[in-house]
Amino acid sequence: MQIFNFKWRLKSTAILLVFMVLSFLSYSQGGGFKWSKDGSSYYRILKEGIVQYSLPSNNSKVLISKEQLTPTGSNEPLSVSYFAFSKDEKKVLLFANTKRVWRINTKGDYWVLNMATGTLQQLGKTMPESSLMFAKISPDGTHAAYVSGNNIYVEDLSTSKIKALTANGTETLINGTFDWVYEEEFACRDGFRWSPDSKSIAYWQIDASETKTFYMINNTDSIYSQLVPLEYPKVGETPSACKVGVVTIADAKTTWMDVPGDARQHYLVRMEFIPSTEKLLIQQLNRKQNQSKLFVSEPNTGVSKLIYEETDKAWVDIYHPGDKYALDFTNNFIWYHEGKNILWTTEKDGWRHLYNVSLEGKKEQLITNGNYDFIDLSYIDAKNGYVYFMASPNNATQSYLYKTKLNGKGKLELVSSKTLQGTHGYDVSPTGAFAIHSFSNHYTKSASELINFEKQQPINVDYSIEANLSKLEVPKKVEFFKVTTAEGVEMDGWMVKPTNFDASKKYPVVFYVYSEPGTATVKDTYGAGNNRNYMGSMADDGYIYISLDNRGTPAPKGREWRKSIYRNIGRLNIKDQAMAAKEILKWNFVDPERIAVWGWSGGGSTTLNLMFQYPEIYKTGISVAAITNLLTYDNVYQERFMGLPQENMENYVDGSPVTYAKNLQGNLLIIHGTGDDNVHYQNAEILVNELVKHNKQFQFMPYPNRTHGIREGEGTTEHLKTLFTDYLKMYCPPGGR
Repeated sequence: MQIFNFKWRLKSTAILLVFMVLSFLSYSQGGGFKWSKDGSSYYRILKEGIVQYSLPSNNSKVLISKEQLTPTGSNEPLSVSYFAFSKDEKKVLLFANTKRVWRINTKGDYWVLNMATGTLQQLGKTMPESSLMFAKISPDGTHAAYVSGNNIYVEDLSTSKIKALTANGTETLINGTFDWVYEEEFACRDGFRWSPDSKSIAYWQIDASETKTFYMINNTDSIYSQLVPLEYPKVGETPSACKVGVVTIADAKTTWMDVPGDARQHYLVRMEFIPSTEKLLIQQLNRKQNQSKLFVSEPNTGVSKLIYEETDKAWVDIYHPGDKYALDFTNNFIWYHEGKNILWTTEKDGWRHLYNVSLEGKKEQLITNGNYDFIDLSYIDAKNGYVYFMASPNNATQSYLYKTKLNGKGKLELVSSKTLQGTHGYDVSPTGAFAIHSFSNHYTKSASELINFEKQQPINVDYSIEANLSKLEVPKKVEFFKVTTAEGVEMDGWMVKPTNFDASKKYPVVFYVYSEPGTATVKDTYGAGNNRNYMGSMADDGYIYISLDNRGTPAPKGREWRKSIYRNIGRLNIKDQAMAAKEILKWNFVDPERIAVWGWSGGGSTTLNLMFQYPEIYKTGISVAAITNLLTYDNVYQERFMGLPQENMENYVDGSPVTYAKNLQGNLLIIHGTGDDNVHYQNAEILVNELVKHNKQFQFMPYPNRTHGIREGEGTTEHLKTLFTDYLKMYCPPGGR
C-alpha cells in the first residue's frame, strides 16, 4: 500500500530541469499530471492531448490525441482540466468546461472516453451545462456517478440511461457535496464514495435549512440592487445537521448510518468504505472540535461501533494528506495493511506524530518517535517496512524527507540531500520506484527533477538540481533570523534590507503579518520576502521588509507552540508580534517613527489589532479583508480556536479589533471586497462605525462585488497594487535617513 502527495503538479511543456531559460517539471494545482497505475510512467495534459512518458527513459507518446478528445459535431477538442482512469484503465474520465465554486473549479462537464473503441460520450446530457460535480466511474467500469443540483445520479455507460439516487436535494438539503463552511474549514468537497463492489454509494447529506442566510448585496450589475444569499453559520450559531447514508444502485433506497450524537452538535469530516470489509469508517468531531471519534458502520443496517477516540484540551487537528486545493483532492483516510489499519496523526504526546491505528481493536503503535513534528506523508513502503514523510526537526522554516520503520522501532533517517538546505517536496509514484523531487530556498529558484526514489538519485544527472545549482541560485536578498522577546519567546523571521543598505542610516520597516493558526509566513522557499501588492521593489525604494511567526502559527514546533493560542486569538499573537517588534526597534538602523504593518484576512485582523493595541509602535497600517469582530466569522473556524461564545464571550470581545478601535493614532487604510463570501464586508462597516464614533480619521477602499481575493473585474489587481504602494509611500516614506 502506498500514499502519494499531489502537492506539486507538472505544468511545463519541457522535459527536465527548471532553471534559467530551460524548463523542467514544475507544478500547479489541478489534474494535469498523473502517475500510471504501475508507476512505470506518468501522464500529462499538453496541447497534443494526453501524453504518456515512460520511465526511466522519459520517452513520450501521445496516449489520447486531440482528435480523440474532439466530440462529434465539434471542431475543437475538449479543454481538459482533469482526467482519471477507470480501475481497469479501459475508460478515461475527462473534466472540462469548469466553473468555480467558492475556492476552486468543481463544477463542469464530464466525458468518458472508451480507450478500445475511441467513443467519446458526455455524461449527464440532460443536466444544465457545467453543473456536474465529482463524477467517478464505478470500480467495475459499468457506471458513472455524479452530483448535479445537490442530488446524486448514476449513469449506465453502455446505454447512457440516467437514474436519480436522491431526489430531495435543494439549496439547503445537500446530497453528495457540502455547504460553504464544510468546504472552507474541513476541505470537504467530494461528498460520495463508490462501494468496492459497485452496488452502492455512500454519501454525506447536509441539512442547512436551519442555518441562517447571510445576504450580500450586488449594486452594480443592474439598476436595482440584488440580494446574494449565502447559508453561512456564524460563530455561536448551531451547525448544519450532517449524516451519512448508503444508497443501493438497484433500488435507490438509502440506509442511514446510526452515528451516536446530536447531528447538529457534531461534524462528520471523513467517511470511506474500508477496503478489507466493505464497511464504512467515519470520523466524527464534536462541536468544540476537541474530541474525535472513529466509528465502523454497517452499510446494510446502519449500526455503528466506536473503535477509537482522542481528546485535546484545545482542539484536535485534522491532517489533510495532499493538497486540499487540488481538483482531485478527497479528504480520505490513509489505509494500511489492506484496510485493517490506518495511519493517524495526533499530538497526544506534545508533538504531531504518526501512529498505526488498528480497526480491529489492537493497541495503537507510535511510528514517528521523537521530539519533532510530522509534517506530511510521502510514501508507505510496506514491503520493506518503512514510512517516508516530511519533517524538519532542526529548522521550523524548512522541510526535508525522512524515513523511519513502520513498527516504530527505527531511528529517524534523513533522506533528502544534506547539501540542499531549504524546502523539499516529493510526489512519489504508486510503486515507489520513481518520484518528482522539488526544491527551493530563499536564494534558489524552484526546481524539480525526476529521481529514482529508492536510490534517491536523479534519472538524468546532467539535468539534476544539484548539478545546476549555480544556474538556480540568485543573490541572497532575504535574511532569516531569530528574535527573542522580553518574555523569552523565540520567533523565526525573515528580513529584506534595502538594496544599497547603509548601516549608519535609519530605515522604515514594513511588517507583513498573518499570525493566526491558518498559516505560517516564515518559510524558507523561493519568493519569501516578496510583496505581491507592491508596485516595484521595496528593497530598491529603501524599505526594510520583515515577517515573523508568533506562537499559534502552524510551524512544526510542537503542540504547545501551536495551541497556546487557544481562546487567545487577538491577544497572544498580537502581544508576541509587538514584543518582537520592540526588540527590532532597538536595531540602530531602524527608524521607530516609520513603522508600518500590513496583512490580508487573518493578517488584516492582526494589522488592526497591532495598530489599535500598540499605537506607540505601529504608525501606518494597511488592512485587507479583515475580521474586525470575531463574532462575524464562521462557527467551524472560530469555535475550533476560540471555544463557544456562549461559554467564553469575553475571549471574543478581547480578541476583536473593533474593541480597541478607539485607540487608533496612526494612519490606517482599510480595504475590503463587498462580495466577500468568506470574511463578510459587514466587518468593514462595523469597524468604520466604531472609528467614526470616536472621530478617528482613516482611509477606506471598498471593491464592489469582489470576493475575498479581490481579483475579479477589469483593472482590479493593478488598482489595488497602486493604492497599496501610494499609501505606503505617502504615510511611511521609504529611504535611509
